[in-house]
Amino acid sequence: MRQPMIDTYEEAIEAVRACGILPLAPLIPDHPSLSGITLPERWHSDTELDPWRWRVRFPGDGIAAYGKFMKKKAILVASDLVPSVRSLLGSSRSIAQRYGDGLISKAAKEVYAIIEEEQGIETRALRAAAGMKAKESKKEFDQALAELQSGFDIVISGVRAPRNEAGEVNGWNSTCFETVEHWMEGAGIPLAPMSADEARSRLQARLGEHSSPQAMAYFAKVFGF
Repeated sequence: MRQPMIDTYEEAIEAVRACGILPLAPLIPDHPSLSGITLPERWHSDTELDPWRWRVRFPGDGIAAYGKFMKKKAILVASDLVPSVRSLLGSSRSIAQRYGDGLISKAAKEVYAIIEEEQGIETRALRAAAGMKAKESKKEFDQALAELQSGFDIVISGVRAPRNEAGEVNGWNSTCFETVEHWMEGAGIPLAPMSADEARSRLQARLGEHSSPQAMAYFAKVFGF
């Protein structure tokens, strides 16, 4: 699929909706990425034309779910495809059930519980609440976040600037997380369960509208078409 170069957030919205699934960096064969359809000098420019800023506007505006959903790489999933992708990458079983069966780690279970309790929690606070502030705990914490994102249990919902006791911005922006159900509800996306067969059918039809044969072959491996 050939996607024209874009300049504005509004054009980026149209690109996400057209592609259905848009990685931030090149990942899918013969398929656009946000970095591939924007000028490199715009990234991290901290202006309205900065795609790095757009990436967290999409989930905030309900345009797309954002997270490391595939191959531990950051992906945007257009809102109309979220139920299908959730059905195929996620699980109908609860976190507690999966932990009981040894399907997820204890760290992932604990991190999920904190996010569920405090939707939109930012990374620093989340790490502290999970008791993983120590340097040697960083790998375990990062793995828990990756595990929950790849299972479509949580999404990146935005960023937040850390503030000191005086309320002044103090440090770099920190990523915020929500459970996928909470984000979907806020974005007005139906939460009704969908069968795997229906999800594959919808996803294949939608992605097939604009994706190349090479990209569809990749999607077929990921989603089991």
